[in-house]
Amino acid sequence: MTYGTLTQQPVEKQVQAVSSEEITAIEISFYDHEFFAGQKLIAQISYDHADFVTQPWVVMINGEEVHRANTWAKCHHYITWHYTQGTLPEQKQQEALTTTSNEIMVQIAAECEKYGLELLDDGIYHGDIKLGEIGCTDNRWWFVRASEEYQGRIPCDSALDAVWSLSMVDTDVEIVPCEELLDKPFEMVTAREWELLRGYKPALETKKFVAA
Repeated sequence: MTYGTLTQQPVEKQVQAVSSEEITAIEISFYDHEFFAGQKLIAQISYDHADFVTQPWVVMINGEEVHRANTWAKCHHYITWHYTQGTLPEQKQQEALTTTSNEIMVQIAAECEKYGLELLDDGIYHGDIKLGEIGCTDNRWWFVRASEEYQGRIPCDSALDAVWSLSMVDTDVEIVPCEELLDKPFEMVTAREWELLRGYKPALETKKFVAA
């Protein structure tokens, strides 16, 4: 009996240590969440958008599916229960982020310049219009559209992808007729409006001549 007690004791201590760690869920987007125990990534939840899927919520570990359910809450319960029991597959930890905040900002600024956008302290702008925000957390790029902040962070592959996605937002901006811009005070004309005026050609009234 003594031998059995000694071999079980380390396992019991390990389970107690695991169960004492607080598990938190980080929302990447509505359909994507990451689960952490302390600072350690343990699992992810994603959504299968395929048609006619009865269990679209998927628990992913190391890029592989380990569980499916018909609700997000059931996937959440699967992760927390198995982790506290010590039966959740181990998630390989990614290497520490080596890119500094300054390097990230330099990348974003460089891509913004290609699209004629401006990087300010509170986000990406086209003229006076805020398009959204871009960032890189744990070596994962993301962006947030200013018009759709409720969706949370949308993952992407690079600074280029993020800036390109935000640049598309500008196509939905209401365009003011050039005739109205001509009456607008000089200091209030935005960069986008200047571009419109540069290509503006006033319509010439055509005269019809009637033969006598």
